[in-house]
Amino acid sequence: MGEFDRKKHRDTDELEAQAHMTHTAPEEATQSVPVVGIVLAAGFGTRFDPNEPKQLVSIAGKPIVCWSIEAFEINDAVSDIVVAVNPQVRDHVERLVDEYGYAKVRSIVNGGAERVDSTLATLDLLSQADIPQQAKVLIHDAVRPFVEQPAITGCVEALDQYSAATVALASTDTMLITEDLGDRKVVRSVPDRANMFRAQTPQAFRFSTIIKAYELAADDPDFHPTDDTRVVVEYLPQEPVAIVAGSASNLKVTTKADIPVAEQIAERLQAGLR
Repeated sequence: MGEFDRKKHRDTDELEAQAHMTHTAPEEATQSVPVVGIVLAAGFGTRFDPNEPKQLVSIAGKPIVCWSIEAFEINDAVSDIVVAVNPQVRDHVERLVDEYGYAKVRSIVNGGAERVDSTLATLDLLSQADIPQQAKVLIHDAVRPFVEQPAITGCVEALDQYSAATVALASTDTMLITEDLGDRKVVRSVPDRANMFRAQTPQAFRFSTIIKAYELAADDPDFHPTDDTRVVVEYLPQEPVAIVAGSASNLKVTTKADIPVAEQIAERLQAGLR
């Protein structure tokens, strides 16, 4: 995926415009295919401030969305970045991208009401841009501003062997599978903790794999995915999804109560500490 005109593709009405890309033949080395970081920043969380999307809240002087974009911007393995935003704040995000000088951001597109809508909007743009089927796509929630570089690089490398991978953190707690009984939840089973992981992002796929999974999912009337890995697991069960080590600092900012913790993480990062 070579340089394509970011200004042109910021308007979703112009997504049909031809992108100026470097096409990679399937037989070429996998390292030469595009590696696209997709940052999903379109949500207006109901558990946060309804008047201020959490993606624009500043942590240690930098908006959350910028922390996430920057994580992909500085990673040498990532060639391109696409950002999905809420149309109401699109101009604001465009200004931030220009202000911070994020050179890898090729397109800013309007996302949707649900996470899946934003994912599909970015995948549609990549399809119209005719990127190679073997391109590597890393889908990341903007509200995880402190994803570490080894996680991003690990996803890219995992796709050399697998068609799907996800960052996940091994559970330190015993997990319980429950069911409803009367007006309470009761324990149905206790899975082996050694096999329990907490899903994080980015979640990474060969482009052909994630496109195929969503095509199959679209035919399912009960299709309500919470993340992209689940789409592959449910609709392409023959495709193993590799685990890439996550970290406790890869926090998801969900409510205002998460802000103080995020500030502490940011301060450690800025001080060069972990």
